[in-house]
Amino acid sequence: MIIFRYLTREILQTMAAVAGVLLLVIMGSRFIRYFANAAEGEIPLDILGTLMLFHLPGFLELILPLAFFLGILLAYGQLYLNSEITVLVACGTSPNKLLQVSLVPATVVAVLVGLCSLWLTPAGALHNEVMLEKQRSQLDFSALTPGRFQDFGGGRTAYTEALTEDDSRMQEVFISERQRRSDGTPSTVVTRAAAGYQTVDPETGSRFLVLSDGERYSVAPGRAQAERLEFGSYAVRLSRDEESLDLDEPEFTTTAALLADESTAGEAQLQWRLGLPLMVFILTLLAMPLSRVNPRQGRFAKLLPAIFLYVAYLSLLLAALDAIARGNWPATLGMWPIHATFLAIGLAMTLQAQRKGMSG
Repeated sequence: MIIFRYLTREILQTMAAVAGVLLLVIMGSRFIRYFANAAEGEIPLDILGTLMLFHLPGFLELILPLAFFLGILLAYGQLYLNSEITVLVACGTSPNKLLQVSLVPATVVAVLVGLCSLWLTPAGALHNEVMLEKQRSQLDFSALTPGRFQDFGGGRTAYTEALTEDDSRMQEVFISERQRRSDGTPSTVVTRAAAGYQTVDPETGSRFLVLSDGERYSVAPGRAQAERLEFGSYAVRLSRDEESLDLDEPEFTTTAALLADESTAGEAQLQWRLGLPLMVFILTLLAMPLSRVNPRQGRFAKLLPAIFLYVAYLSLLLAALDAIARGNWPATLGMWPIHATFLAIGLAMTLQAQRKGMSG
């Protein structure tokens, strides 16, 4: 029991340190990208924290398997350097016992990865996509900077000269939109108003911009005429309600719905989600023989080959995900041959290490 606690603590402490560094790097990169979008007025600054929070499960499902893999390599590598594994083997701790001890924290990590991949990641991705889609399809005072022309997607550009002190109303509003007429011909609609404010229809959930005291021009390319409309009050729909958004991509679909989805894209996504927890156990099997190092080599001697092995494993899974979704690889085989191949490699490496003797 003491040995079990000691080895488990060494693995989990090393894994936590590696996961913290990787998470900081990946989240920092994503935060910089979102911050640049916010600086350009594409998204409001106050939703950055929410976006990062709901991205966290998607980061963890990829970081935790790698962090646990490196945690075993580094923790056991240090034990080999200190000859502690040699002492354990001499005291009767078999290689199989060390593997059994390692599989206990691996099970905990696999449960966490499964929780992320099967539930939290698709839910978080859906939440973020809905939020970003609503920002792309609407003008939001929190993202609108006075005195700047800003692109809000969908061929819509907006400008306001100033905002009131409570940011509830715009002054001197200009909106340019690309639209299509009833006959299918494209047109450009320019609206200018003295003031404007946002409102939400409580029945439909649609957001409207209500403009007052302005003019609206519609011009079609190739025509020498333009339509002009003067208005005292005019409402422009900025967004639809959440239910009308098209979010049918497999990455946003719940796992329960994927089980009933017979499309190749849905099958590929389901196999990807189920394969991530399985990946943790296979990486554990690969890490055990790779962690065996000679004291004269140092604990990082096999770190580079191990990382190459992990990159090859993950790259093949991602390639299979794309190939299955496109129909270039049979969904009945799916990603399982890749998992089986690396499982066989791990078993072969483990058997070879046991023949040589875990203590070298």
